[in-house]
Amino acid sequence: MQYIEIKRQERLEKFEIPFKSTTLLQALYHIKNHTDNSLTFNSNCRSGICGTCAVRVNGKEVLACATIIDDGDIVEPLRYHKVERDLKVNKQHARETLKQAMAWLQKTQEVCINERQVAQTEKQSDCILCDSCYSACPVLEVNPNFIGPFALTRVYRYTVDPRETDIKTPIDAIQTNGIWDCTLCGECTTVCPQGIDPKMDITMLRGTSTQFGYSDPNFQAMDFGFGGGF
Repeated sequence: MQYIEIKRQERLEKFEIPFKSTTLLQALYHIKNHTDNSLTFNSNCRSGICGTCAVRVNGKEVLACATIIDDGDIVEPLRYHKVERDLKVNKQHARETLKQAMAWLQKTQEVCINERQVAQTEKQSDCILCDSCYSACPVLEVNPNFIGPFALTRVYRYTVDPRETDIKTPIDAIQTNGIWDCTLCGECTTVCPQGIDPKMDITMLRGTSTQFGYSDPNFQAMDFGFGGGF
């Protein structure tokens, strides 16, 4: 016998789970089927493939279908998303950041792509749209307009695509509320269930940006004791 607590409308409710060694998603279905049929959450494939069931457990983003519960776990909805009810969130806002970042191919050319080039973008293409990285990002707490790691890693995927002939357009789009606002804390990388490394992708985008004459505005504004920034 064990218990988990679920955040519902700004309060925690305690639920009894009569078995051990079970996934959080199975526990949620048990609660819904046997204790409280009003409990609401997202789920779909139940196999760690679709990313639909992402939640926060004890302050860390996880997939409910791939997480074994422990007694006393606290379950919350993803952060920075509109909570529709209980653990069910609306992910539309995070999707809108793709438009803000112009995260798609701009102008393409027909080229032959070798295995090395495919491997360079293959990992970013493994994203399952769970929004765990978006929820884990501390920058969004102070800057809700931050594009976020979800869209920025997608931008990187297209800027290194050998078919792309217009890298500058998305690079221009991510200068404000984008790559320079990231603290490179790595929280997004830590929680990604697919092993994608948004921190590294953002670092690479910074390097590409310097090739187009951009630099870190935070560094420019620093006062080094010589009467102001550069």
